[in-house]
Amino acid sequence: MVDTTTAAPSILTSSTRERELQTARLHRAIFVGIAILLVVAPFVAYPVFVMKVLCFALFALAFNLLLGFGGLLSFGHAAFFGVASYVSAYAAKEWQLSPELSLVVGTASAATIGLLFGAIAIRRQGIYFAMITLALSQMLYFLALQTPSITGGEDGIQSVPRGHLFGIIDLSNDLVLYCVVAAIFFAGLLLVYRIVHSPFGQLCKAIRDNEPRAISLGYHVDRYKLLIFVLSATLAGAAGATKAIVFQLASLTDIHWSMSGEVVLMTLVGGLGTVLGPIAGAITIVTMQNYLAPLGAWVTIAQGIVFVVCVLSFREGLVGLVSKLIRKPL
Repeated sequence: MVDTTTAAPSILTSSTRERELQTARLHRAIFVGIAILLVVAPFVAYPVFVMKVLCFALFALAFNLLLGFGGLLSFGHAAFFGVASYVSAYAAKEWQLSPELSLVVGTASAATIGLLFGAIAIRRQGIYFAMITLALSQMLYFLALQTPSITGGEDGIQSVPRGHLFGIIDLSNDLVLYCVVAAIFFAGLLLVYRIVHSPFGQLCKAIRDNEPRAISLGYHVDRYKLLIFVLSATLAGAAGATKAIVFQLASLTDIHWSMSGEVVLMTLVGGLGTVLGPIAGAITIVTMQNYLAPLGAWVTIAQGIVFVVCVLSFREGLVGLVSKLIRKPL
């Protein structure tokens, strides 16, 4: 005679494992597909445009890590993107550092600023947290505007040399530079995926969903919040530093509050709390900006309409809607 009390949990566990294996196979297939698209993209579209999409997709991935999985809404994420852009551009042009060192220095500067800002901001929650990040970001914007001897003021840092990667690979060729940008983006995507599916990522989601319960279980919530804040700032810095090398320019636009608004829009349109959503959102918004540029200021109106339609029609975002339909996390 079968012991039903033992058989039922066994069947349930087997079914759960099967679903997890199916999801893992789906994710592997998606990553392979993304890798193939990265190889094909520069031969189908203008390489510089694709590089711009990848930079902003990485920026959106960084922001989504903080908001979608950490539950922390930042209105000042442009600070990390912009600081890294300026530092990377300055290091390449004034200090004559190689591209890889410029990228590392720019990313490290964003991580440092993220540690400082995070230590201050996580003392508050909700809208107060968001307002603190916005205020701190605006302080950096004002500093960049008032120090033209370093940042170039309203003109920014122009004619940033792309240089030679490791002293060998000439990045003046767009296709060669694209390979580097694609590698940085894909590495960032894999890192975000690994963070989200690690015990640390699961704990961050638990804090997002029920912070009082996480505290009652003995977790030092503020430490985890600070860590995910710094990780997000670091990835945003990597995106900003890469963007400066690609466009050979660092400007006030990179650190302006509107840049923080754009990354929020990308994340929400693509799908908040999904790994792939920010990529879809970045592609949508950057493509609109590029092909609707002749409309001038009306581009903002078009973006607003898209955002309103997304919120009213499918609050889960583009990828979130697909994830809901196929009943698999994306």
